[in-house]
Amino acid sequence: RGEKICLDTGEVIEERLIDTGPDWRAYTSEEREKRARAGSPISPILQGSDVTSIIDIGGKDATGKKLDLKKKIEYARMRKLQLRTKVQNTLDRNIAQAYAELSKLGSALGLSKEVIDQAAIIYKKAIESGLIRGRAIESIVAAALYAACRVMGTPRSLDEIVKYTRSDRKEIARCYRLLWKELNWEELNIEIPKPDPSMYIPRIVAQLGLSGNVEAIAKDIVAKIRNTGIGAGKDPAGIAAAAVYIATLLTNEKRSQKEIATAAGVTEVTVRNRYKELIEFLKLNLSLAEENKT
Repeated sequence: RGEKICLDTGEVIEERLIDTGPDWRAYTSEEREKRARAGSPISPILQGSDVTSIIDIGGKDATGKKLDLKKKIEYARMRKLQLRTKVQNTLDRNIAQAYAELSKLGSALGLSKEVIDQAAIIYKKAIESGLIRGRAIESIVAAALYAACRVMGTPRSLDEIVKYTRSDRKEIARCYRLLWKELNWEELNIEIPKPDPSMYIPRIVAQLGLSGNVEAIAKDIVAKIRNTGIGAGKDPAGIAAAAVYIATLLTNEKRSQKEIATAAGVTEVTVRNRYKELIEFLKLNLSLAEENKT
């Protein structure tokens, strides 16, 4: 309880006030999220299933006493019924399975919850549009996650996603093209940007321990070819790797094509081919730098 006082005159304006706010303090958004006690977050596609009751299989009551056989059988039956009501139809089961797969895949790739939730929204829209029928859930999930990474500006290539799924690259790419063509992105208020190689540069530079100067030069190289059509139909990670390789030659920070290819998640051949295309377009003479480097 408290009082509201005028700072100028000291007059008590209101008394016996009850503070309805939280009993804790938070100075940042991270602290607020950690200290809030408002229940578990609701998934954007599971429609409140996150906050349903869960009947434990421990075989003990609330006081820790063991249940007799009759009670165990009764609670086992209740648990089975509860699971059935949680997922009521085939559609709900499909969504629940997809969300579990999304969470597992997102965790393996080190993606944030925002990216996973965005992928979940895309997947749900694909179900509503009838695009899932006859296709593997894993493939559509991977394609939705790749689309979400592009929407959220998170640098993850299709090859990186393929590493953690049982679906092959061609099938995931086919599903992604299907989503891109058939979904009503305006209705979802989502715009998928064109692949931007510059998004991959900071991660490559960080993994190789290169300087900020290398990163700046590599981004400048990518900016020069952005609207030229040089990178059309090519893996943006490969273009980023080639730009970083050129930047290391220009700054004399020695890194091999193999090291850069490994950091970018592409093959050495890809780096070499993109490198040749870039120096030809930019009219750079780096033969002497390469000789000194090797």
